[in-house]
Amino acid sequence: MTFAVEINGRSRSVSIERAAPGRFRVTVDGRAHDVDAVRIGTWGLSLLLDGAHAISRDVQVAPAGGTGELLIRLDGRTVPAVVNGNRSGHSASEPGSHAQGAQSVVAPMPGRVVRVLVAPGDNVTARQGVVVIEAMKMENELRAPKPGRVKDVAVEAGASVEAGRVLVVIE
Repeated sequence: MTFAVEINGRSRSVSIERAAPGRFRVTVDGRAHDVDAVRIGTWGLSLLLDGAHAISRDVQVAPAGGTGELLIRLDGRTVPAVVNGNRSGHSASEPGSHAQGAQSVVAPMPGRVVRVLVAPGDNVTARQGVVVIEAMKMENELRAPKPGRVKDVAVEAGASVEAGRVLVVIE
């Protein structure tokens, strides 16, 4: 399966093929790597790269609100990433335009709510900021996964939240 992944404004082509249980062939911009991967908790992965010349990495990958939007934590840094819609069949220009029913914006990792940008009844567009969370000394704006109306806001500024907690529901 091939993805276009944007990190820090730079787009990369990433291809992932399962080689065996827990083993993958990952090609990034034409450069291939053998990767052993083990899930750690809800968002974590332990990765062992390139066998004999192994590099071990613990990575956290969590959804960041919109379709294809992720927060990736590696080596003490958290960076936002966007995965194109090819994986789910959505248009990259309108990532949430095909989402049906109520969609929840959840906390991608433990943190503190800095600002709530919407209220129940507000109309929002796809990718519009709805909540700002501070996690690991970084502020992350979580966005609406689709256009719609805010059905519920389950947090307020200053609240501590755990990973996976529903913050806002959009219908």
